Amino acid sequence: MAVLTREEAKQIIDKVLSYASADETDVRISGGKTGNIRYARSTVNTSGESNELSLAITSVYGKRSGSTTINELDDESLKKAVERAEEIAKLAPENPEYMPMLGPQEYEESRTFSESTDKIDPEFRAKAAADSIDPTSANNLTAAGYLEDYSGFSAFGNSKGNFGYNQSTSVDFSVTVRTEDGTGSGYAIRDFNDVSLLDTGSVTNIALQKAQASRNAQAIEPGKYTVILEPTAAGDLLRLISRSMDARSADEGRSFLSKRGGGTRLGEKLFDERVNIYSDPTHPDIPSAPWTGEGLPRERTQWVENGVVKNMYYSRYWAEKQGVEPVAPPSGIIIEGGDKSLEDMIRSTDRGILVTRFWYIRAVDPQTLLYTGLTRDGTFYIENGEIKFPVKNFRFNESPIIMLNNIEELGQQQRVSGSMIPAMKIRDFTFTSLSDAV
Repeated sequence: MAVLTREEAKQIIDKVLSYASADETDVRISGGKTGNIRYARSTVNTSGESNELSLAITSVYGKRSGSTTINELDDESLKKAVERAEEIAKLAPENPEYMPMLGPQEYEESRTFSESTDKIDPEFRAKAAADSIDPTSANNLTAAGYLEDYSGFSAFGNSKGNFGYNQSTSVDFSVTVRTEDGTGSGYAIRDFNDVSLLDTGSVTNIALQKAQASRNAQAIEPGKYTVILEPTAAGDLLRLISRSMDARSADEGRSFLSKRGGGTRLGEKLFDERVNIYSDPTHPDIPSAPWTGEGLPRERTQWVENGVVKNMYYSRYWAEKQGVEPVAPPSGIIIEGGDKSLEDMIRSTDRGILVTRFWYIRAVDPQTLLYTGLTRDGTFYIENGEIKFPVKNFRFNESPIIMLNNIEELGQQQRVSGSMIPAMKIRDFTFTSLSDAV
């Protein structure tokens, strides 16, 4: 019984709370089914399905806390787990930043659950893999891919009377296609809550075409180029911004939002005026759980509006310290795009580089969000509005802050790893060296 109903989860949580004697007690229970299929060299090599259910208890005395996790839900096990958590709490050092648990909150109804994803079975996974492998084999190419699906729930309750329950599903698919001689490589990735939106054959066809087109790449000089970043590539860098909009880091001088000499850059125009970034847990394409780990309700939040920084996220502790209301961090971001297709953006480019994706991204300077990394799986030279030839991969040194000030065009959005990211045409993107990797 990996998935509990709202009523079943609440009954167990209430039972645990009835055994507790600590000043405060938090109970979290989650479970679900996770399935996967993996293939390499166009042959399935692993496939499986697991069901898990776990319950975590956190007991608090003053500012001392202790936690324990179990996967047995009989009365005796629940009692022992409570006792263990309370024993640990009494021995733990005080946490000076501990915040009392929240009382009852209002959470919006989530759209994270899809019946079609919940019904995925081994036969479905096998067909999804076959639909990906067959076209590559027919073209004398080799495919390596991975599909993982999840259907489950999470629930929590505490001794202050707060309670939340949410069911969710997800499916993630990625595929790499290589040519027989190893000189061409293509890649494509998709993720959804609703698996009916996924067609592994059409996704593989994108990677297949890239692999064929990227054979025998030519070397060109590194330097500053106009780049067209497909949504996957743009997302690889732009999601790093959302992780860096923490108010505490900015206040303490550790962030790109820190102002030299003290203070933050909240309210300043830091990006091109076409940049609008927000998060919304009820967004139909990237719905998310309605609460954070602290139990804060997630709400639609505008982070950047017409290039101006409008919000930073505040933990409850830091919000209290700064005398402001807490702001929940985003679970995924939506960057508003345009109506241009990739083909449109290529046609409007005199000289540039088309990038499929980045990988091996590492931070260079967190205060400017400068990163380095490599292109991979399909990098192409554009001249006079046409793709002329594949090029060897580059190492880049670039900041998404600079990128969002060098926008030439914004293209159509695509869901990428739980965020909505548009294709982007960026001028003066910095490539520093070549890489022999395919």
